[in-house]
Amino acid sequence: MAELDAVTGAFSFTGRYIAEELLARGRGVRALTRRPPDPAHPLADRVEAVPFVFDASLTERLTGVDTLYNTYWVRFERNETTFDRAVENTISLFRAAKSAGVRRVVHVSVAHADETSPFPYFRGKAATEEALRASGLSHAVVRPTLVYGPEDILVNNIAWALRHLPLFLVPGDGRYEVQPVSVWDTARICVQAGSRDEDVTLDAAGPERWAFLDFVNLIKSHVRGRAVVQTAPVVVAHTVGAFAGLALHDVIATRDELDATLAGLLASDETPLARDRFSEWLAEIGGDLGLAYRSQLERHFRGEARA
Repeated sequence: MAELDAVTGAFSFTGRYIAEELLARGRGVRALTRRPPDPAHPLADRVEAVPFVFDASLTERLTGVDTLYNTYWVRFERNETTFDRAVENTISLFRAAKSAGVRRVVHVSVAHADETSPFPYFRGKAATEEALRASGLSHAVVRPTLVYGPEDILVNNIAWALRHLPLFLVPGDGRYEVQPVSVWDTARICVQAGSRDEDVTLDAAGPERWAFLDFVNLIKSHVRGRAVVQTAPVVVAHTVGAFAGLALHDVIATRDELDATLAGLLASDETPLARDRFSEWLAEIGGDLGLAYRSQLERHFRGEARA
C-alpha cells in the first residue's frame, strides 16, 4: 500500500502541483480542502478529499499521514480573513499534525519571511515558521519567490493588462529585481524536502532574474501587448491600480504588495535550486498567456467578489 501524504490547497495552485508530484512518485494523497472539489478538476478522482476545518476533526483528518505539505495562507486581509487568523490556523494545523503522529511537515512560506518585516504578510509567514520550528516536528520550510505556471494570477494578469490596456504603470524606477520560479520546480523542491529527515529551510527561486521593468517588457514582447509601459510614482501606480480593481471587482495589488516588490522581496539571496527558465516557458506559452483576466476574489473569496 502506498505511503499517504496530505496536501492543503491541492485543488488550488501550488498545492495541486505538489499533489501531482507525489502521485507521480507513487504516493497516496489526502487533500485537505475548504470547499468540495469541482468534479472536472484533474485531481478530483485521484486524491482523497476531506474537509479542511480548524477544529478537533483536523487531527483525525491527519491520522495515518506520513508527510503534510502545507500551502495554506492568505494573500491579503478581507473581512474576517486576517494574517493573525491565518497564523493561528496554521499553528492549529501543526498541533493537529503532531497529535496525529505525522512524521514530517513541509511548510510553504515565502522568500524573505522575517518577524521584523514592515509587511504583515512576511511577518505572518515568519511567525508560522517559528511555530513549526518550536513544535518538535521534523520539518522543511520552503520559501518561494514569485511562483508562475498555468493557473497563476500575477503573471497572467500582467500579460492581460499588457494585451488589453493602453498604459501599464510600473511603480517606482522599475530597477528592483524579480526572480520567478515555476510551480513545477516549487513542487519538486517541496517533495524532495519531504523525503529528507533533517530540518531545513530552503529558498525556491528560478535561475533567471530581471529588473521588474525588464520583466514586464519581456512579457509584453511575447504576448504582443499594446500597452505603453511607463514608470510612475508608487502612489500614482497604486491609485490607478485601485481604480482598475474597482472596475474589475478585484484586488489587483495592495500597497504593501507594491512596497514589498520595490524592496526586492521577489528575488532570493540564495543559490537557485530551480531549473526551469521563465524565458523558455514564456516563449512557449506566450500566445495564450493573459487572454482572460483571473480574479483573486473569485478564486479565494467566492461569492464576495461583487460584494
